[in-house]
Amino acid sequence: MPRRALDNPIVTAVLGLLLEQPSHPHRMLAELRERSAHHAAAVTRGTLYNTVAALVGAGWVEEQGRQREGNRPERTVYALTAAGRAELVRRLDAEIRTPQREFSAFLGAVSYVGALGPRGAAEALAERGRRLRRRTAEDEARLAAALAAGVPRLYVVEAEYAIGLARAEAAWVEGVIDDIRSGALAWPAPAPAPVEEEDPSA
Repeated sequence: MPRRALDNPIVTAVLGLLLEQPSHPHRMLAELRERSAHHAAAVTRGTLYNTVAALVGAGWVEEQGRQREGNRPERTVYALTAAGRAELVRRLDAEIRTPQREFSAFLGAVSYVGALGPRGAAEALAERGRRLRRRTAEDEARLAAALAAGVPRLYVVEAEYAIGLARAEAAWVEGVIDDIRSGALAWPAPAPAPVEEEDPSA
């Protein structure tokens, strides 16, 4: 199995799931997609199975047995090994300690927001702000329900982090809108169109 399979960002997520309990890839895929919008978009069945195979090859997970649910085919259940737990701890420690510059589609788009013009930029950012606030309110309600149901806060700190990021982004977006509308964020004057020289032979 190519080494790059062990460099896939979902390795940490898979090891984390197996820290909670042994599981089979089908259930892992469902869990990853349910817990993270990023994983829902990025993780495919093939990627997950390749990752699990790489983890087995590295000795970080091992087959624990097989499980059959109803009329469905048997599925191989995997469990975390001592080496896998040590690798998870090593990765978590490094990833939490070291901030990474993560490039997002929004960062790429906002780099060229000037192309929309002041009015278009303000309208687009306002729409984003509304959607962020709406989504954040929904996430806050889900988090509050989980805590009220007795889920330990330690198990949902990633939800708190995501909500904090969304609040900060919404505040930044709204601040930029205010700056556009007040003129504090100015647009340069458009360059004059080139003047065509007359052909003296005409």
